[in-house]
Amino acid sequence: MSDTEKKIADTKGQYLQAVSQGQRLTDAEWRNCRIVLTTERVALLGDDKRQISLTDIDRIADRFDVNQQSAGVSDYVALYIGEDVVLVSASDHETFEIDFYRASLDGAIVLVQHPALKGGVVQSAEWTKGRLKVTDEALKLAMADGQAVVVERADIGDLAVEEKQVSGEERTVIQVEHSEDDISVETHLAGEEFHATVLQTMLEDSAEQNRADLDLSSTEKRVIMALHSGVSPFDIPNFVGIDVEKTEEIFDRLIELDVISVLRERTEVNLTTKGRRVAGERMGEQ
Repeated sequence: MSDTEKKIADTKGQYLQAVSQGQRLTDAEWRNCRIVLTTERVALLGDDKRQISLTDIDRIADRFDVNQQSAGVSDYVALYIGEDVVLVSASDHETFEIDFYRASLDGAIVLVQHPALKGGVVQSAEWTKGRLKVTDEALKLAMADGQAVVVERADIGDLAVEEKQVSGEERTVIQVEHSEDDISVETHLAGEEFHATVLQTMLEDSAEQNRADLDLSSTEKRVIMALHSGVSPFDIPNFVGIDVEKTEEIFDRLIELDVISVLRERTEVNLTTKGRRVAGERMGEQ
C-alpha cells in the first residue's frame, strides 16, 4: 500500500466471476472472501487473491444475473473490468456500497450545470467544474465558481440519463431532480465513463428507494401536484374537491412521509363561556 493509499473498509463477503475474457460463466459459484477496500483498489482475499484497481473498472451495475447463483443474492455490485465482470457482495452491503461510492468519487472532478432547471423553468447556468464528495446522506459538489451544491439522497426525485454534447464531447449526462430552499431544481452532471456510471448507480438507488418509500393514493398525488403548481394550502379543498377535514388528514400523512413540511400552524379557536359573555356585553353596549 502506497503512502497516499488509505483503507476505507475491511469486511467479510463473497464474490463471483460472472464473465472471464468475454465468456459468461454460467457455472460460476460464490466464493467467501475478505473484502478490503482502499482509495485505490478492491482486494478480494480468499482461497484465491484478487486485487482490482479502481482505475481499471470501466463501469458498475447493481445486477448481472449470469446464473441462479447470482440471481439468488439480493445485494451485490457488478464490476466491469475490461472483458471480465466480477460480482461482489459484502455482509453489510449497504454500508459497503456507500464506502465504494466514496472510494470511487471523493475528490473526482466532474462537469456540473446547476441549476439547469429551477421551479420547472430552464435556467442559463453554464457548465462548470465541480469536485465530488460522498457522505452517508448526500452528494456534495464544491464548484469552481464558488457554489456549494448539496444533493440530499433522501430528497432525490426524478432521474434521467441522456447522451449530450458537453464541452465539445459526447458525454453521459445525469439529470437529477432535488430541492434547494424548498424549490424544485434540476442539477446536471457529466464526467468520465467510470465516474458517470458510479454516480448514475448511486443516484438511481436513492431515487428508487425514495419511490419505494411512498405508497400514495390518487387524491394524495393530486394534492402534491397542486402544491407543486403553486396552489395555496388553504385553497386545496376547493382546488382538489375534498373537504377541509380530509385535506388535513392528507397533510398529516404527507408530513409523516416527509413529503411536505410545516411552515406555520394555524390555530383553530372557539369561544368559551367567558368569551361568549364578553361578546354579549359588547353587543349590549352597541
